[in-house]
Amino acid sequence: LGLMLLNTGARARGGGWIARGERLLGDEKRPDCAEKGLFLIPTALGALSAGHTTKALNLFKQAETIGKQFGDADLIALGRLGHGQAIIQNGEVAQGLKLLDETMITVETEALFPVACGIIYCAAIETCRKVWDLGRAQEWTSALTRWCNAQPDIVPFRGQCLVRRAEIIQFHGDWQKALEETRDACELLSRPPGEPAAGEAFYRQAELLRLLGDFEKAEDCYRETAKWGRNPQPGLALLRLVQGQEDSAETSIRNTLQETKDIIRRVELLPAVVRIMISVNQTEEALSATKELCSIAKEFDAPYLYAMSSYCQGSVFFAKGNPQLALEHLQKALKFWKNLHVPYQSAYASELKGLVYRELNDQDNSEVELTAAKWVFEQLKAGPDLERINRLFHTQRHYETHGLTLRELQVMQRVASGKTNKSIAGELFISERTVDRHVSNIFNKLGVSSRVEATTCAIRNNLLDSGGQ
Repeated sequence: LGLMLLNTGARARGGGWIARGERLLGDEKRPDCAEKGLFLIPTALGALSAGHTTKALNLFKQAETIGKQFGDADLIALGRLGHGQAIIQNGEVAQGLKLLDETMITVETEALFPVACGIIYCAAIETCRKVWDLGRAQEWTSALTRWCNAQPDIVPFRGQCLVRRAEIIQFHGDWQKALEETRDACELLSRPPGEPAAGEAFYRQAELLRLLGDFEKAEDCYRETAKWGRNPQPGLALLRLVQGQEDSAETSIRNTLQETKDIIRRVELLPAVVRIMISVNQTEEALSATKELCSIAKEFDAPYLYAMSSYCQGSVFFAKGNPQLALEHLQKALKFWKNLHVPYQSAYASELKGLVYRELNDQDNSEVELTAAKWVFEQLKAGPDLERINRLFHTQRHYETHGLTLRELQVMQRVASGKTNKSIAGELFISERTVDRHVSNIFNKLGVSSRVEATTCAIRNNLLDSGGQ
């Protein structure tokens, strides 16, 4: 009861139940038991949240030891989860993630209390997301989705699941489906009395609406985000930028960064700082933000952050009049992003690469990059990006994709790598039946009858190198 109430933001009531439990366990005549270990968990979580990592680590280890002593699977799993979170917070990311993986296997193989399962799933996904390990976050979000489907009454965890699932789907290019998931999450999490995670749900919805060009609805969602206690930056500043309110964007993003000390939160802000400062000709501030992002990327050793820092370096070098260095860093960013299968970010880098080639008077390569980026923006229905890129050139040539859609290209790339339809369905968050239909469409459009022939055709026509990854 205490943990569930704390999870929903009811700190007074949750703390009251925990205090009652601690009083009952405080009887000197009561023998040692697993419950004494369980009541260490809230204290450890409080220490972790307050930044007292050493204290939290000791408490989580103690809880895990008591769990082993009494054979309590819930306590072992919660203690090990906290142990992993604490050492990640202490900078030992790789070792902490190993402990999280081990904990997640425990959830899947042992009979744990549903509340404990929900806490572990959500905490593991949030931690992976914080260190930008998108591969792990995607894998455990899929597992949480399956678990939530079997636990329809666990509303807080179902809502958080929808938010993270939507974010991952957005990364991989299915914006309409991601928007549906965020709307479901907003509706679920804002039901009275409401859940704290509603703020993140409204923020994710606002971001999608901004990218799709529905600025009025996006602004409404950013306001809802703030109502639920989630800062609407950097999304709101980026909205102001695309609306032409550069002064407002510059002021709000600079103030937000100055007020933010948490390294995880700064990572979310820094790319927007770079983009906005370049737009207002504050290249030195953009360079400073880029250097900080590069330093954090090395600390976390996360491919997504390496890609983002390389992209920001390319942007800054281009703004400072060094197209050759810009091109070098953009190529690095594209390599990382294509491996991560994130089409929007890849297209954004291709667009800038096209501008760099134009600066170098390489018209053919410029047109190839810009047209490839435009095609992805068209598939995503990224209205503001399309409007921007359409102003860059007026050619009617189109990137040759043999009529394949963005989703079909994503499926084709996985077919070419030897993955089964079941595996592809899991990666793209779609049903196996939908994958079957995509594969059939691919065969028809390419005029082939087998996966081998499709792969050969895709390689011959450079389809595996297109923006659809």
